[in-house]
Amino acid sequence: MDSIKVFSPGSITNLSCGYDILGLCLNNQGDEIKVSKKSSQGVIIKSIQGYSLTKDIDKNVAGIAAQELLKNIDINFGFEIEINKGIRPGSGIGSSAASSAGTVFAINQLLESPFNHLDLIKFSMEGEKFVSDSYHADNVAPIILGGITLVRSLNKIDVIKLPTPKDLEVIIVRPDIEIKTSDSRKVVKKMIPIEKVVQQSANLSSFVSSLYLEDYDLMSKSVVDVIVEEDRKEMIPEFDNIKEISLKCGAIAVGISGSGPSIFSLSNDNNVSNKILDSIINHYNEQDIDSNGFISKINSNGIKILESR
Repeated sequence: MDSIKVFSPGSITNLSCGYDILGLCLNNQGDEIKVSKKSSQGVIIKSIQGYSLTKDIDKNVAGIAAQELLKNIDINFGFEIEINKGIRPGSGIGSSAASSAGTVFAINQLLESPFNHLDLIKFSMEGEKFVSDSYHADNVAPIILGGITLVRSLNKIDVIKLPTPKDLEVIIVRPDIEIKTSDSRKVVKKMIPIEKVVQQSANLSSFVSSLYLEDYDLMSKSVVDVIVEEDRKEMIPEFDNIKEISLKCGAIAVGISGSGPSIFSLSNDNNVSNKILDSIINHYNEQDIDSNGFISKINSNGIKILESR
């Protein structure tokens, strides 16, 4: 192949009970990325559509991740990248992760896949480090592996793909503001009482169990954040009211998507999902707050090849 175009989906991370650990791959929101071989070595970003972002390869996550991959292979040609951004930066649904993961996935395909999925996660994390000032794989892991993932270790990348209950879907609503991941991470307390750590550990463990059992009652009790949400919710307009509205409509659980400002709700009934989405959008409209939202099944496959030649 000389060129390839991929769809790199968005993601939700943390899922309330798994800060920097849990991630979920979305189905219908993402970036389209085209990567083509070029005769000279190195990487260039040829174009970016959708949102205004730098094409400087040292300041764009796609360029950063691509360069990290190329440090690990000896080739005498390079790549040019074209990005059509479908995810707004700073939205809390993995915009930077979609670009970095999609780019290294595409390059790996053009190289006839010398790197495995864990390698690609490692390369993609360099882009995440640039935008958030810390290494984490909870966004890129589900995009590359698909489904729901748990990051067990970053020292030696270790990611577990968890089962996805067949009826589970996600409702995402984003108020029209941007929150930088680096700013959102600054409000997270560095010292956490041991009682809260114990409770959060129990929530995470029971959430994993709920996926295997497809036990939505247990899931509802488990998707609870006793560590981060209390501080981060202050950055999101109407969060407490939105959470109350969603639960009254029948949501299994509600929380902050990634670093925000998007809010996620879980449901196992599409009629309920539509009711949740409409009710939240209506509430924001009543408050004169612009917002948008969508419903997504969980994408079990991750990045998708759209075309190649």
